Amino acid sequence: MQNFKYYISAFIAFMLWGFFSLALKPISYVPSFDILFYRISFSAIIIICFTLFFRRKIFLKDIDTFKNLPQKEKRKGLYLTLTGGILLGINWFLFIYVVNQINVQSASFAYLVCPIITTFLANIILKEKLQKVQWIAILISFIGCLICFISNSNNLFFALVVAFTYAFYLISQRSNIYFDKLNILTVQIILIFILSLPYYFVNGFSIPENPSFYIYIFAIATLFTLVPLYMNLYALKGAPASNVGVMLYINPLIAFMLAIFYYKEDINTLQFVSYFLILLSVFIFNYRILTNLTKKIIK
Repeated sequence: MQNFKYYISAFIAFMLWGFFSLALKPISYVPSFDILFYRISFSAIIIICFTLFFRRKIFLKDIDTFKNLPQKEKRKGLYLTLTGGILLGINWFLFIYVVNQINVQSASFAYLVCPIITTFLANIILKEKLQKVQWIAILISFIGCLICFISNSNNLFFALVVAFTYAFYLISQRSNIYFDKLNILTVQIILIFILSLPYYFVNGFSIPENPSFYIYIFAIATLFTLVPLYMNLYALKGAPASNVGVMLYINPLIAFMLAIFYYKEDINTLQFVSYFLILLSVFIFNYRILTNLTKKIIK
């Protein structure tokens, strides 16, 4: 299975994001916008330095590629890259706000709805074909999400905005085939940083004195931002957006387990049922991939 590495890349990316709250909750005393600012700043510094020292030739090559593209393709590549950066920035802020100011379950619900949205958008916009068994999986996951919503309908608006922003990000970047994925991410993070500056010039931002804050921010910038984002974009090179989108369920499933066993948030029976159905839908949707992998391991 030649494209198995792309699925593994997506799996690891979403697994890492599932543990994101472990780095966010300890610094919840800092305003959400300030956390976002430090996340963007640290991420920008790290990825710019990495590009300059280790990937300068690749970056310059992409600049030449951009210059030589036909005008129509040049506009499309630029539009997809910049739009992706804006969507990513909105998604980052809302996710931090929901985790720290609402609860982990609401953030988890956002990524329960996101795979359904992503799959439908991939089918409609990208014309990705789905098998009957995959449509059944989508139906099961929809029922699971509906049960989850019935059991706890608070803050649905924020959950849906978080879900839609990341779904559109995935769809747009699946079509962004013109440049190296890490270079795309570099440009997008620089864009997010530039767009965030006016707010901080007007309102200012706090400078936390606790050294542990900067340790958590460094972890957020590397383990929960740059590494999973690159692996996600890399996965989109060889895996359909619908398959990558469904793997998003790994994120909220881990977050859900953390909410129960680590943060001791109240969970009812309906929520347990909904998450079981969603986990079942993930296996059904990726049944062919898992079957091929099993055959490969046996051989």
